[in-house]
Amino acid sequence: MTRPSITITSGRHFLTDRIRDEVAWHNTPQSRGEPPPPVQKPVPAGAAIVPLPGPEDWQIPPCDLADAIARRESRRRFAGDPLGMDELAVLLWSTQGVRARLHEAAVLRTVPSAGCRHPFETYLAVLNVAGLAPGIYRYLPLDHALVPEQTPDHLPARLAAAVRGQQFAAQAAVTFIWTAIPARTEWRYAEASCKVIALDAGHVCQNLYLACEAIGAGTCAIAAYNQELCDDLVGVDGGEEFVVYLAPVGKVERP
Repeated sequence: MTRPSITITSGRHFLTDRIRDEVAWHNTPQSRGEPPPPVQKPVPAGAAIVPLPGPEDWQIPPCDLADAIARRESRRRFAGDPLGMDELAVLLWSTQGVRARLHEAAVLRTVPSAGCRHPFETYLAVLNVAGLAPGIYRYLPLDHALVPEQTPDHLPARLAAAVRGQQFAAQAAVTFIWTAIPARTEWRYAEASCKVIALDAGHVCQNLYLACEAIGAGTCAIAAYNQELCDDLVGVDGGEEFVVYLAPVGKVERP
């Protein structure tokens, strides 16, 4: 496969806002009157939906935000205790939960996103969550529910291999795996989408860090991974949808 020639200088260019001046804004899909991509991937026919408890049902002790920010750090050692469904629901709602649905093409979530485009899908590599069989699941933010995607053999080993041998992923209760569907953002921002998608990923993962601190868990973001192995693990095509970020989560022992 021929790979594009990337230089440090060209990479920096996409981090600046000069790219915005190069976009033909009159010719974006939005400007041409094309409908935006759906805000959530469809659920396969006949799939077994796993509902999650909502905020009104969580049995989670309150957490002071200042304390959560002060304690926030990357954690790679986990206690081995299972994550509860309430706790998993808190983490999913905090990172991609829907606060309001404006119309078919836009929802307000618990994290900011450029132009309200929200390009991510959240997959979970579940290893130790009470009430869930190990496997790959996808979060349905519009439904606040999970849909099972795959049940790979040797999931811990495949997960560790996909993140280039970082074994703490195989010891986590669950690993959040975020994919991007660039077309959602490109509909409005065209070539300028690269920068804002990267920024959006940071917003999502920081919320995960803080939500983990609130439930006595920890996480460590992973941006070094094998693209093909990760895409294959969650079953995406690597072109129109591909993995961009991962974060293993587990309970931690507090002093």
